[in-house]
Amino acid sequence: MKKIYFLIGILILGITAMVFFHSKNPKAQESITFFPIDPKVTFITTETSLELVNHNSLLWKMDSTLDRKAYLRQDVGFLFSNGRLIGQLGNWKQNKAAIIQEKRVSSDKSAFLQAISFHYAELHKNEGQIYSSQALSADQLYIVLQDENTAYSFRDPKTREQNKSKQELDEQTERKLQYSWNKGVRYYGIHLRDYQAFPLNQFNKRAKSGLPGFTKQETDTIVGQLWEGLYKNYFLGIKGPNGTIANPIGSTLPLILLANNKSHLLVLTETVRGEPIFLRQMIEDID
Repeated sequence: MKKIYFLIGILILGITAMVFFHSKNPKAQESITFFPIDPKVTFITTETSLELVNHNSLLWKMDSTLDRKAYLRQDVGFLFSNGRLIGQLGNWKQNKAAIIQEKRVSSDKSAFLQAISFHYAELHKNEGQIYSSQALSADQLYIVLQDENTAYSFRDPKTREQNKSKQELDEQTERKLQYSWNKGVRYYGIHLRDYQAFPLNQFNKRAKSGLPGFTKQETDTIVGQLWEGLYKNYFLGIKGPNGTIANPIGSTLPLILLANNKSHLLVLTETVRGEPIFLRQMIEDID
């Protein structure tokens, strides 16, 4: 009988130890949450690339490596074709430094392709302090379908034919996006004079050196808060004003409207069904 009580006691101690261990070492959850940026932590590599594999197939790659292991590493990416979202990439790892992702995407028409990526790390330090590190990368590619079995691609045009194809695809994309954004501006009664407007790809380019009117530190905060909002309210599904959630595939390239008074930004897009959507992201603690 004493032996049975002894074994029961050992079992209870073991279960208690396991519960204590897991409470002290909670498992990370997939999320992007902006925390103060640690300037001592950097990404060694960040890369997004697009490659035409054959006449109807595209290889989309995204990878990044932090200079150390992080409590949570996560990368997310969007792929737009002629201004419309056709694909997403997302992956996360715990206690890792690197993430590598790739995806094959069908391409059956001439297109201007834009891939936009956000690389993120959440770092836990002593006394419960949490910091983050972030980086941006992108790529773009023009695909010209000559017939149903032949296509070629380029980034920068080198011939008269390529210049013509680039101009046609740029104009086609710009025309569709401007129509969509203007519809949203009118629908929500947005006063454009109160904002600086950037398509998401241009916003990221400007952010690398600092947004106009903001310091680099302020810019990094705005970028982190924006991508937290994009992940939760766009990548995982577009949240409409009536509480519905729409699949983002087929939606337009988001237009970022940055308030001149530095209080907030708006993300303007349109669902595949033509519904204008805007998301408000407050800008916090940048002064």
